[in-house]
Amino acid sequence: MTLEDLLSRAAIADVLHNYAKGADRGDVSLIAPAYHDDAIEDHGGTFLGPAADYLAGMAKILPTAPRMTHMVTNLLIDVDGSRARAESYWLTFSRREGEAPFDSLTMARILDKFENRGDGWKIAHRRLTWEWNHEMPLNESWGRGQIAPDPARLVRGAKKPDDLAYSDWWGGK
Repeated sequence: MTLEDLLSRAAIADVLHNYAKGADRGDVSLIAPAYHDDAIEDHGGTFLGPAADYLAGMAKILPTAPRMTHMVTNLLIDVDGSRARAESYWLTFSRREGEAPFDSLTMARILDKFENRGDGWKIAHRRLTWEWNHEMPLNESWGRGQIAPDPARLVRGAKKPDDLAYSDWWGGK
């Protein structure tokens, strides 16, 4: 493996991590740069088409979507010149509120075909496979009060621009 391969792998990992952050914070400006303009998004039976159309839908949904966390794991990247394949596992937790609030834990795998066309590594074609899903009643006790006796005092994650990562303290990005 060459230094160039290692740098390419790091750049691809950054694309995926920024994508996850964008989904969690409702910040499509972090997701959009992940795709080439002519990219295809196949979201495992929930969407198939141009990534630009997928992004347009996400721009409407994510800013007000329920609290969620995407974790990118088991990242395998194979670089071959200006093309790369990346397989990653995505563990997603989401809080669903309403009359009967519940938490949802979902595992998916994503197979991305990346290309570097001179403007950095971006997704040319993405396919997602759903592995499993588990739903459970909402039961947030913060370690039965041992972590946070008064949960109302906790600093909580939020959507853009209210999340700490967008604050002046952090640099206001």
